Amino acid sequence: MAGEVRLEIDGAIATITNDHDDRHNAFDDAMDAQLFDALAELRDHPEVRAVIWRGEGRSFSSGRDVGSIGTLRVEMSHHELMRRGHRGIQQVWDLDAPVIVACKGWVMGGSFQRALLCDLRVAAEGTRFRLPELTHGVIPDTGGMSVLFQMCGHGVVSDLVLTGRVMDAEEALHHGIVSRVVPADRLDDVVREMAEQIVATPAVSVKLARLVVSHLSRPQIRASMDDEMIYQTFVSRSDDAAERRAAQSDDRPPRYTGS
Repeated sequence: MAGEVRLEIDGAIATITNDHDDRHNAFDDAMDAQLFDALAELRDHPEVRAVIWRGEGRSFSSGRDVGSIGTLRVEMSHHELMRRGHRGIQQVWDLDAPVIVACKGWVMGGSFQRALLCDLRVAAEGTRFRLPELTHGVIPDTGGMSVLFQMCGHGVVSDLVLTGRVMDAEEALHHGIVSRVVPADRLDDVVREMAEQIVATPAVSVKLARLVVSHLSRPQIRASMDDEMIYQTFVSRSDDAAERRAAQSDDRPPRYTGS
C-alpha cells in the first residue's frame, strides 16, 4: 500500500499526518511531494496559527523508504534532487505558524532532521531517535547535524552521526531535542493543547518571538545544509561509494580507501 501525507485544517490549527504505517511512515518520493505541497498550501492560509505534524500508527517516521530509492520518475541530477528537498522542507521557516512535531516510535534519518527544523518536538515514552546515514554510506543532509550541534554540542552529535546509535526519549529530553516526554496515549492530546495555547496568544508576539530564535539559529543551519549538498554529491560519486556497491554485489567485505 502506498503512503500519503494528509493536511487537515481545523480553524486556526492545521495537522499534517504521515500515513504509511506498514513501513513506519517511511517517506518515498510521492510523500515528499505531498509534504512540500502541504507546506506550500499552508502559506495561503493566514488563519492558521499553529501546525501539528504527526504520524499515523506506530511511528512518526523511520526516514527514507529504502525500497523507493532509485524509483524517481523525473530525471534529476543528485544536486537537483537535494535542492528540491532542501527548498521543500525549508518552507517550514516561511510559515507564520509554529510547527509542533509529535514524536513517537521511530524518528529516524531525514525525518528526524526535518523534525529538528521545526519549532517544537514532544516525544511519547518509548520514542527512539537515530541518524543511520553513515551505515548506508552517505551523510545526514537535511540540516540535522547543525541543529544537534547547537542543542547538544560536538560530542553528542558526533556520537549519533558516526556510530548511528539509538537515542531514547529521556536522553533526547536531557539534551533539549524534545521539550517534553509524555505517555504514548497522551501524545496527540498534549500537542493539541500546546497548539491551542499558542493560538490563544497574540499572533504578532508569536511571530516576533520566533524571529528572534530564527535569527540566532538559521544562518548556521542554512550554511550547514549548503555544505551537505556539496559533500553528499561528492560522496555519491566517490571511490568508496563505488567500492561499497561492488562489495555488496560480490558479497564481500568492502575495502575503503577514503577517496
